[in-house]
Amino acid sequence: MSKFTKDFLFGGATSSNQVEGGWNEGGKGFSHLDAIKFNPDDDTSNPIHSIISKKSILEAIEEKDPTYYPKRRGSDFYHRYKEDIKLFSEMGWKVYRLSIEWARIFPNGDDLTPNEEGLKFYDDVFKELRAHNIKIFVTVSHYSMPINLVLKYGGWINRKLIDFYQNYFQTLFDRYKDIVDIWLPFNEINISQMKPFWNNGLFEEDYKDKYNEANYQALHHLFLANALAVKYAHENKKDVQIGSMVAGRINYPATCKPEDMLAAQYENRIKLYFYYDVTARGYYPEYMKTYFKKHNINLKFEKDDEEILKNGTVNFLSFSYYFTENAQDYPGKYDEVVSWKIESKNPYFEKSDWGWGIDPKGLRWTLNEFYDRYKLPIFISENGLGAYDVLTKDNKIHDDYRINYLKEHIREMGNAIEEGIPVIGYTVWGAIDLVSAGTNEMSKRYGFIYVDSDDLGNGTYDRYKKDSFDWYKNVIKSNGENLD
Repeated sequence: MSKFTKDFLFGGATSSNQVEGGWNEGGKGFSHLDAIKFNPDDDTSNPIHSIISKKSILEAIEEKDPTYYPKRRGSDFYHRYKEDIKLFSEMGWKVYRLSIEWARIFPNGDDLTPNEEGLKFYDDVFKELRAHNIKIFVTVSHYSMPINLVLKYGGWINRKLIDFYQNYFQTLFDRYKDIVDIWLPFNEINISQMKPFWNNGLFEEDYKDKYNEANYQALHHLFLANALAVKYAHENKKDVQIGSMVAGRINYPATCKPEDMLAAQYENRIKLYFYYDVTARGYYPEYMKTYFKKHNINLKFEKDDEEILKNGTVNFLSFSYYFTENAQDYPGKYDEVVSWKIESKNPYFEKSDWGWGIDPKGLRWTLNEFYDRYKLPIFISENGLGAYDVLTKDNKIHDDYRINYLKEHIREMGNAIEEGIPVIGYTVWGAIDLVSAGTNEMSKRYGFIYVDSDDLGNGTYDRYKKDSFDWYKNVIKSNGENLD
């Protein structure tokens, strides 16, 4: 008997800002991620970090040449979505997780009425997905927001953005509530504290020693927007599926030293559980109140905020999973700093081309941890391997390393299901090669489908099936039983 139920949702995932392109077409406004520059001479692991400032953003707005702004091109899904969806269908996908580009619907973010041409684009995409019997999983905000909301209002630290987001969310929900199957108001909401410009639209230069407080205040407004969206969805569609999502970077203790155990507990609370506690339980936990007091973080709550959070809890959890981390005492100061580590120092597993630890059993452990704590169904909304792929002379891509990675993760997901965890779906990141969120490059490839483009946009953008394409097709056809 299959570990996966007959209605289990195998599929793939992308985000609009990484795959769409068409950055200045169809009435779309300027997104704040359209301003993130790729620096090919930067040898750091995360080149975008060095260029985010007001000066760099204002310069980007004036620059019309997209060469060094890869998210303006993406994978050209805007023009090729029919071709891509046909390929998704050929793999047998049950569901496609995609995001809506906020600036394509409300070009300035504070517009009173939506851009009908932008809505028409998603009408057509959804119609194409329905024609291929692929369910639709929409992320309403996958980091990207209109640049006007950053420059005019200061990003999410301004409470006005809650109303702007509600106008945006309700516009989409009213139009698509009978078309979209699954909703996610925000992608990886805990990234607010890791990469604040992405989620919150805040410039560090504006806050200096109060940057941490500013980010948590912005996050509070995100929480309220999330809760109000959930409440609206529940009030307007009886059987709606609407959830919350975190970047699922769970921590192991580096050793069995008691202080390392406490460090792991601390980081998991601050970096993961806090976000689910608010969105799934509806309140700020005591450990965060202690954290705020200790670090002199004073958040502004209005009188109805606690009630809003209480009445806007989600009905499923989702998370991205790429690697686990190790936590350790620093020394005796594990509760002073929350570190966001990319490179894993765990000696028990291999690493990807980008230094990310490959830990399939960590996925199983994470699933058990989240379900034990929250008792809600779980959707694994991202899991995949970024790697250097080589297109051969006969247009083949032999990516056995990707197949092996996904095989072991699906196997452990199945083991978790056998242990009683209600996993309802799994969407591989990314469905098709796209611009990396973190490094802003095409070289870091995730897809089952190769896109002929380099980091600077050179290439035909033609699509080629990788070996993993047919492998995943067989996985889905066998409902997760045939992994070899």
